[in-house]
Amino acid sequence: MPAAVDGVLGGQVVRYLINGVVATVVHYGVLQFNIEVLNIQLASVANAIAAVFGITVSFIGSRYFVFRGQQSSVVKQGAHFIMVYVLIALLHATVMYVWADHLGMDYRIGFLLATGMQMVLSFLANKFLVFK
Repeated sequence: MPAAVDGVLGGQVVRYLINGVVATVVHYGVLQFNIEVLNIQLASVANAIAAVFGITVSFIGSRYFVFRGQQSSVVKQGAHFIMVYVLIALLHATVMYVWADHLGMDYRIGFLLATGMQMVLSFLANKFLVFK
């Protein structure tokens, strides 16, 4: 891979990881608030609500920081981003449902597993579909 391409991709990966950490902290913080403070009983429901906050932070960071994809309209990118993240959020919620609600396992570990899966899928979808 040429150095210029490697530098751009490497920079995007680093910025993606930073953005992902920020979005994940927001997502997890809202999830924990929903469960611990609002006393939402189903982790999958609490997680779905929290995902909206994490996804919003992720879009803003992806558009302006990670991919710097401002060539296309924010509406078009936003629509694609929402479609991708609705699918990813449903998958994330399904993992949380199976892990925490169905199997009775610790929701925090389920969150880590679902988030790892989400990271890989969202980078690929954002790179090749949303902010291409």
